[in-house]
Amino acid sequence: MTIVRGLREALLLFVIAGVLVAVAAGIWVAVAGGEYTTRLGIALIVVGGLLGVTGDLTMSRIGMLGPRAIFGAAAERETAGGGRVLTGVGIFLFVGLPLIVVGVLLID
Repeated sequence: MTIVRGLREALLLFVIAGVLVAVAAGIWVAVAGGEYTTRLGIALIVVGGLLGVTGDLTMSRIGMLGPRAIFGAAAERETAGGGRVLTGVGIFLFVGLPLIVVGVLLID
């Protein structure tokens, strides 16, 4: 059951990211001109890369290491929170990487 929930979460994240990137690429073409599919491919690669790097809040944890140490706060837990099933690796593999692949296919 956890696998199905994780795949559903990945599909939802993929669809939301795809819709937002499509709108952003449309605005980009309206403002600057150019070919829509190329701009969509570039935007998908950028968003896929950003999701792969920041999908698990790792960057925010790294940024808070100093302040947490200064104030003597306990380290954050490494488990996914807020009802999320996917970890950072899952978000990279099932959301970020497919966005990058689709983006590369659209640029050609």
